[in-house]
Amino acid sequence: MDKAAFSMAMLRILSGSIEVTAAIVMLRLNDVQKALAVNSMLALVGPLVLISTTTIGLVGIADKLSPSKLIWILAGVSCLLIGILRK
Repeated sequence: MDKAAFSMAMLRILSGSIEVTAAIVMLRLNDVQKALAVNSMLALVGPLVLISTTTIGLVGIADKLSPSKLIWILAGVSCLLIGILRK
């Protein structure tokens, strides 16, 4: 099994587990304000997982890509991050 693909999958499983756990916590708290606070904490998880999995994937295929393709991929990821993180 490819180490990069395995690492990416494990990060996604961890991310999904955090999301499900947060949903259960929100249900147990049974308060809109506290649930909103939990949801706000989750806003950090998504972009961090996206950056991490993308980085692992790019490192895994970097030796197979030409420099120009790698630049295009990095530009695309940059656009995604700007769109996600910009207010």
